[in-house]
Amino acid sequence: MRLKDKATLITGATAGIGEACAKLFAREGAKVLMSGRDQARGDAVLEAIRQAGGTAEFVTGDLRQDGVCDKLVAETVARYGRIDVLVNNAGILYSAPAAETTDEQWSDTFAVNVTAVFQLARAALKAMIAQGGGSIVNIASESGLNGEPGLTAYCASKGAVVQMTKCMALDHIGDNVRINSVCPGETRTKMIDDWLESLDGDIEDNVNELAKILPIRRLARPEEVAYAALFLASDESSYCVGTNLSCDGGNAATGGPYPV
Repeated sequence: MRLKDKATLITGATAGIGEACAKLFAREGAKVLMSGRDQARGDAVLEAIRQAGGTAEFVTGDLRQDGVCDKLVAETVARYGRIDVLVNNAGILYSAPAAETTDEQWSDTFAVNVTAVFQLARAALKAMIAQGGGSIVNIASESGLNGEPGLTAYCASKGAVVQMTKCMALDHIGDNVRINSVCPGETRTKMIDDWLESLDGDIEDNVNELAKILPIRRLARPEEVAYAALFLASDESSYCVGTNLSCDGGNAATGGPYPV
């Protein structure tokens, strides 16, 4: 088991990539504290992990509220005695051209996708340094490496996560804390489904049209991104520091639109 007895905090763990990480990390021996805003979905993921023999707990929390990030890290330490791994997964997406993006959408995006990531990492760093080390994995996005129309706020926020990952990693390379990120491409999650549903046409038709322009010709499964996060969280990636790992089905390898 690659994470045996590792105390792990995973945010946004009630669906998509976060849910996949929680289930996979638990199978790999981690003691997982999941956080999210939906109690019912959290309970369902928790039950699935326990039924499979894993160790997990779930706490609700809105990362936009003052003090919640610090409390989640403190809760992990209180329940498991330490925090070995933090997976900063929670994120939100608004789809709108820049001129139509509201101040509320911009602020909301940065509150969850940037400020909460920083606050959680800062709190985890203090605990990890005191205990002798740890690993932080930020779930960034290919949208933090490339621009996309209609996603100015989201791309800007994920670009911030990419740079934050590099800077934090260099700040704490001497503290035995490794900080890296995964940059997923289009992944079949509720977030993507909600975005595709907002477009004209049938959602499955939109999925198929999106897949046509990807080099791999399909969307990622959340589990595939979770395995990338597992690699960065585990000692198998012991020489990875400040890495932003593309997990995008070939998008980063292209120099422009991939031929249909």
